[in-house]
Amino acid sequence: MPRLSQLSRSIEGKVALVTGAASGMGRATAQLFADEGARVAVTDLEQAAVQAVVDEIQQAGGRAEGWVLDVADPDRIVAVVAEVAEQLGGLDILVNNAGTSVVGPLGADDYEQKWQLALDVMLTAQIRLIRAALPLLERSGAGRIVNIASTEGLGGSAFLSPYTAVKHGVVGITRALACELGDRGITVNCICPGPIHTGMTAVIPDAAKEKFARRLVPLRRYGSPEEVAHMTLSLALPAASYVNGVALPVDGGMLIKNN
Repeated sequence: MPRLSQLSRSIEGKVALVTGAASGMGRATAQLFADEGARVAVTDLEQAAVQAVVDEIQQAGGRAEGWVLDVADPDRIVAVVAEVAEQLGGLDILVNNAGTSVVGPLGADDYEQKWQLALDVMLTAQIRLIRAALPLLERSGAGRIVNIASTEGLGGSAFLSPYTAVKHGVVGITRALACELGDRGITVNCICPGPIHTGMTAVIPDAAKEKFARRLVPLRRYGSPEEVAHMTLSLALPAASYVNGVALPVDGGMLIKNN
């Protein structure tokens, strides 16, 4: 019998570029996309770490190639996007995941350096990648951009002002570009992870994590990178064709908790 539904929930054969894919949420996203049949461009700062993820994917029967990419380098962004398209056959999905931990008080001597680092890596880089990928995403016919923001982009915390500011910026560019690119068949959405077990949060003592989760997260735990990756996949599906400009929290209910 024929299917009743018309929209596909498969990314089989799609080409996806994931930044910051050597660890944490980026690694989980690259692995999940490959498991779902995509050809994945794994990009990150260090060749050995990139190759490790590529090897994992290929050994599991997936398709992936790796590129060293410092997202703060505009020339390298342009070169890598072009190479990905040439070697993998175009580009359908861009996941702007690369990030860095930036913590410090407003009065710190190195505050301006931290501000610039946050801006370069987590906001300006996303715009540059989108600009470089745009012609390819247009040719795809159903381009998907998923920007990784944070619950910090929907609120705020002390001693995180550079990080919080750029994550608000990610939400902002997501909404603006969703309006600008919608008539080209490209959707732009973002994920706002809450407390997740990653390399960035590994420095937090387990007891502190447990206390935080019990007090502030209705699910009473930190999330896993794969749980974030599945929401990223959902926004990249062909069936997500009418979801545009969304900032989706993946936080165990943290943002809606009043007490």
